[in-house]
Formats: sequence, C-alpha cells, structure tokens
Amino acid sequence: MSQLKQEFDTAIAQLTGEGAPYEIAVDETGLRYYKSAPANLREALAVGRNHGDREFLIYEGERRTFNQLLDEADALGAALQSSGIGPGDRVALAMRNYPEWMSGLIAVVGIGAVVVPVNSWGKPADIAYTVEDAGAKLVICDQQRYDGIAQLMDANGIRTLIARPANPQDVNGLPALVSGFQGKAPQHVDIDADDVAMIMYTSGTSGKPKGAVSTHRAICQAVFNMECAAIAAAMTNGELITAMLERNFEPTSLLAVPLFHVSGCHAQFLANLRGGRRIVMMYKWDVSQALKYIESERVTAVAAAPAMILDLLEAENFDATDTSSLFSMGVGGAATPPKVGTLLREKMPQNFSGTGYGMTETNAQGASLTGKAFQEKPGTAGFPHPITDIRIGDETGESLPQGDTGEIWVRCVANIREYWNRPDSNAEDFHEGWLKTGDIGYLDDDGFLFLADRAKDMIIRGGENIYPIEIENELLDHEAVKEVAAVGLPHERLGEEVAVVVHLHEGAAITEEEVINFAKERLASYKVPARVYISEQALPRNATNKVLKREIKEALLGA
Repeated sequence: MSQLKQEFDTAIAQLTGEGAPYEIAVDETGLRYYKSAPANLREALAVGRNHGDREFLIYEGERRTFNQLLDEADALGAALQSSGIGPGDRVALAMRNYPEWMSGLIAVVGIGAVVVPVNSWGKPADIAYTVEDAGAKLVICDQQRYDGIAQLMDANGIRTLIARPANPQDVNGLPALVSGFQGKAPQHVDIDADDVAMIMYTSGTSGKPKGAVSTHRAICQAVFNMECAAIAAAMTNGELITAMLERNFEPTSLLAVPLFHVSGCHAQFLANLRGGRRIVMMYKWDVSQALKYIESERVTAVAAAPAMILDLLEAENFDATDTSSLFSMGVGGAATPPKVGTLLREKMPQNFSGTGYGMTETNAQGASLTGKAFQEKPGTAGFPHPITDIRIGDETGESLPQGDTGEIWVRCVANIREYWNRPDSNAEDFHEGWLKTGDIGYLDDDGFLFLADRAKDMIIRGGENIYPIEIENELLDHEAVKEVAAVGLPHERLGEEVAVVVHLHEGAAITEEEVINFAKERLASYKVPARVYISEQALPRNATNKVLKREIKEALLGA
C-alpha cells in the first residue's frame, strides 16, 4: 500500500469512525451513509444563516450577503405557495447563471416542491421538451428564454415567470409576484428524506436528455460527503494548507460553470453556501473576464471542466495577471488530460488543486483527490469516496480483476432513485443497487480510479478496442493543437477506423500528414488516425464543455 493511500485511509478513519463528526453507518441494504447529514435540503441550506451578513455572492456588480440571498428565497417561497405551488409540484429553472437561479432553488425545495434545472443553452424546443417531460407546473426563466418559450408554454397550460423582465412592471415578472411578500417566510411543510427534491436532466451528448430523479436524502448525503472529502484533503496536505492560510486571502470560488449542471449546483453553489465561502459567479465562461475576476476579487479557487482550465492556463495574459490569490484549481466533468497537470505544476507549483469523478446520476459523487496526490498520481480521478462503492465490470456486468479495464459501476446512497418516466433506461442501467455508468476505467492496486472513456465513444477497429481519450491526450501535446476529438467512422473491412478533428491555436499551422506522423511517434499503429480533419471552428460543446462527438460524427458522415 502506498503512503498516499495510507494517509488517506487514516484521515477517513478519523473522520468517519464512531462518534466522529462524519460518522458512517450502514443501512439494511448495505449502503453506507453519514449519520449526521441533514434530513432534507431545507435543513441543509438553512445552515447558510449561520454566516449572516458576510458577503456570499458577487455577480456583475451586484453583491449579496448570505442573509440577503436567503431572505429573497423566503419571499419567493411564500409567493410560490400563495400562487398554488405545493409539495411534489415540479418547478423548472430555465435561465443562465443569475442570483435568482440560486434563490429559486432554495425557495422551491424549501416548500417541498421539486426543482427541475433546465439546460438554458438549448433551443426553445429543447427547453420545452424538458419542461413538458418533467411535467412542470411552473417555469421560472430569464427574458431571453421567455421570449423563446412563452408561446409553447401557454399552449400547454404551463405558467411562466420572468426572473429579470425587460419591463420591471411585467405581470409575468418575478418582481411582481414577490412584491407583497418581502420579509415573509413560507408556511412550514413536512419534507421527508425520501421525497423527491430535484429532477436534473442529463447532458444529452448521446441522445435525448433524461431526467435524473434525486431525493432529499441523496443530495444531502452528496453535499455532506463533499465536506468530508474536503476535510480529508486538508488533513493529508498540511504544508499546502498552512501555506494557504499564511497568504490570508478570504476563501472565494469562481463559479464559471452552469448552475443547471451538477458541478455548478452541488459542488459549488450548495457546498459554498453551507461552508460560508464567497462565490464570484459568471453569466457564462469567458477566459478574459475570468482572469479579471481572479485579480480584482482575489479568487482562491476555480473548479471547471478540463477545457476551461486549459483555456485559463494557456491564456496569453495569464502570467501578466495577478493570480497570487489563486490556490486551487479543481478539474472535473471529464477525464483530465495530462497536459492540465503539467501546466498546473509549471504555473502553480504550490497549488492545492485536484480532480474528481462523478455524474448527474450520482449527484457528483464517486471519487476525488486533491493536493500532493493530484501531483504525484497524474491521470487518476482519485480515491472512491467513503460512502461510494466502485467496481469494474465486463460486457455482462461481471466484476473484473483489479487493474483490468471495463465499465464503471457505482453504488452509493447519493445515487439517483431513477430516470423520470424511463422504464427501459431504468431496467438497463440499475441493477441491485448498482448504477451502470457507461464510463470506462480501471482501479489500480491502491484503489485509485482511472478513467479511460465513455463506453459509447469507444472505437472498435478490427476487433481492437480504442479509447479516443488516449489519442486526444497525445495529440494535445502538439504545440499547434488547441483541441481535438477522435471518433470512429465506418470502414468496410475493419468495422471502424479512427478519425480526428483538430482545432488549432490562433496563428498555428499543421498539415494532416504532420498530425499522422506525430501520432505514429506516440501511438500503436492501429490507434493512428486514418483520417485527419483540420477545423477552423472550435469543436462543438455542450453547456458543461463536453465535446459533442455525436454532432462531429454526423457532420463527418454527411460531408
């Protein structure tokens, strides 16, 4: 057993043992859970009141304390109750990153209703699909979304409210609804731990989004687990933590990912609200604006998708920006390319950065590691969390020996209950408490999880399994390559052949032949791309910065 593993196990044992603040118990089904975790989200988020009049949210010149945000949520909750929203009713949030998204979630779950985060990047028809599929009674949206979906919602008898109406007097505006409820709190309703709290739709990179149904218990356990993992990371990185404290910057997170995604909602909004940490929230990702916020607001932590972290570290003005406050960069949402770790070591040698593995269906729980382990164990997604069981299965679901690559299966109290109205998907993906993730990876001898790729993205060439991420990571090492996607295209004899689409850094140049020769130096012959496409346009991505390979494949097949 490595020293890293020993240190981690010791910290977890101290935190989760009998009588410890994060004591773990086992239920009748064998699931591990935190005994002291809040029973429901209303209780979990009320902890934010403990931070009172300290500043919590900074958004485009607006500043809110913890109490101010929670007061806004109380008024909205009371207004929603008065308008007929009650326990079990679905309320969709269809907007970009706004403070009203946060107060909306707190308000909805606080009155026992079910929040439905909607991908605001979608077209009006996509948004309408999600709202209708969830059976939402009400949609709270921004003006842009309202202009696109209002008629669609009216036609289906679904009420729509505008969070920031162009006309403040608009009768469909949120200000008009809450005007008479300032200073009021919603009526108390009983909320059971097993009541549904949220239906968060999957990213839909491989088809129509599915509604992932989470209970209050699942989300509370997830957020509690994040807190436990953070403390364990601090306990195993004493020198780095001491260095951070000596710099005396107020803990401040840059929230640059969408709130409608599990990493933005759970890992940043909910965790920071409970933890008393400031958030600087961006409407959408912009690397230049991000650097300005880091400098002006003395941001200490950034957590984002690998592509966004690369954008930041490779920005022309990164070195010219005062990033002395920046102590941590968290990478998640996809497997972390080795290039990210290399740049972090070069540009932030004394950092407390980390990575993790989780998904919507696990409420962002799975595995993680931070600090020296992240630096010393490149490529890993971390240790499985104390309440999470992870195994690797073959095509039939049978467990594989340690070190073998296969599909990742997860069992956890934070897992979703089911997919909303998807009996076929439920039958396919849930088996005796285990979730079939569709991700490919392996566990090494110390139990570190390593990600290979999505099962659906795997290329099968002449019977050989090829993981696109391996090809992508090697090509990313070329100085001209900004981003790359590898996909499988039909081949008469081999079944599939490898194709790559490459987007270059501004001003860079490379030929298809040069890409192939570079790949030949680093990859086995059967993994070398047979086709190379140089794209002048950035690769298509969804709201969480995952490359939309389905769109790329369709475009190549149609070319």
